[in-house]
Amino acid sequence: MGKRYPKQPIMSVGAIIIDKNKVLLIRRAAPPGKGLWAIPGGIVKLGEKLEDAVKREVKEETGLEVEVGKLIDLVEVLIKDEKGRIEYHYIIADYEAKVIGGKLKASSDALEAKWFNLNEIEKIEATKSTKKILKKIMREMKFKHR
Repeated sequence: MGKRYPKQPIMSVGAIIIDKNKVLLIRRAAPPGKGLWAIPGGIVKLGEKLEDAVKREVKEETGLEVEVGKLIDLVEVLIKDEKGRIEYHYIIADYEAKVIGGKLKASSDALEAKWFNLNEIEKIEATKSTKKILKKIMREMKFKHR
C-alpha cells in the first residue's frame, strides 16, 4: 500500500522525547510535511508491536535508543489534495519515550535531528500535528506544576 492516496488509513507511531524542558524533533525529508520539524516516528510494519515500532523508528531517524513509556495521544493526520481526494491519512499513536543510549545523528527520513526548548515551539516551522501535541503537553505540564 502506498503512502500517497492510500486505500485505508496508515498506522504510525511517534516518540515524544522530552528531557530537561527540551523536546527532540526531526526535520522531515519526505512528504507530507517535507522540510518541517516533527516528532520522530513512522509507519508500523506488519506484525510489529507498537512499542517496537517506536524504538525502531527513533533509532532509524535519530541514532538514539529509547525506552518507551505510556501512550500520550492518538492523532489523525488527514490531508486532501486540490480535488478533495484523500492524499494522506495516518493514525499516529504518540508515546512518551526516554533516551537510554546511542548518539544523536539524523538519518533515514530525517534531514536533521535537534533538541528544542519547549518555549521555542511557537517559533519553529513544525507540522500541525507536532505543534498541537506539544502545546497539549505543555499545558498539562503547567497544570501539574501549579
